[in-house]
Amino acid sequence: MNRQLPPETPVYLFLGFLESGKTKFIQETLEDPRFSSGEKTLLLVTEEGEEEYETYKFADAENVTLAVIEDKSDLNEEYLTKLQLENGCDRVVVEYNGTWLLEDFFAAMPEGWMINQVMTFFDSNTFLNYNANMRQLTFDKMQNTQLVVFNRFDSTFDKTAFHKIVRGVTRRSDIVYEYANGKAEFDDIEDPLPFDINAPVIEIEDRDYAFFYRDLTEDLEKYIGKTVKFKGLVATDKRLPEGNIVVGRHVMTCCEADIEYSGVACVLPQTMDLKTRDWIELTATIEFKKHYVYKGKGPVLMATEVKKCEAPEEQLATFY
Repeated sequence: MNRQLPPETPVYLFLGFLESGKTKFIQETLEDPRFSSGEKTLLLVTEEGEEEYETYKFADAENVTLAVIEDKSDLNEEYLTKLQLENGCDRVVVEYNGTWLLEDFFAAMPEGWMINQVMTFFDSNTFLNYNANMRQLTFDKMQNTQLVVFNRFDSTFDKTAFHKIVRGVTRRSDIVYEYANGKAEFDDIEDPLPFDINAPVIEIEDRDYAFFYRDLTEDLEKYIGKTVKFKGLVATDKRLPEGNIVVGRHVMTCCEADIEYSGVACVLPQTMDLKTRDWIELTATIEFKKHYVYKGKGPVLMATEVKKCEAPEEQLATFY
């Protein structure tokens, strides 16, 4: 009889660089009886540091299968499917290689694998240096995570420096500082937006568009009915209804290789001769409605004032 994958397999994903504390945390998690209720677990390890797993200490050791992937070429759907079928696993715990991009794992996931939790670990002693020299890799490990843990934190470190880097990537994840003595503190630094969300007209400065766009997409509800004013780059398409455009900016979230146009659907107050790459300054009310750009509902700028303008001095929007 041919075995089949279950319709859904929860995946617990632990990210970070070598010696960042991933192994220790996973070890402690699998030792905790509360994490085990008879499920068969595939512990997938894609890098091995100095600390090794003591599988005999796992609360349900007989139901845990440890598999090591040393060669990135084995990170593919066929091989991962084979591992799961051979071991009949109900869930997957992954210690992911810090030098591999997360998109490679997502591309290799078998059908039915569902990300259930993502946690990212960094050694506080090396994090700032890693971020300065390998920004793409640190960004990659934070953009989809639910929790960032800074291990080996010291009271002499400036939390603000760590906080700003994380918040430059995502506002959604929690941040925890864990000290050598085992004490852990949740980040409670307030993160005010660089513009007044309660102003009659929310004026978005050129340097703040990236923050506006991210906050709009992450917390749309608070913007519905608000009026905004900013300069943006026009994108047009013959498939759009007459009087409709997209307006936004090119945003760099990580590095030059990660620049993308981040725009919002816009309904003009009247027909205008606008072309792609024109710069405009607009005032618009934000509505949540169906629009062709989204193939469904999304934020739509109902413009009341639009005028062409010169390109701003800083055309690229960033989080810095």
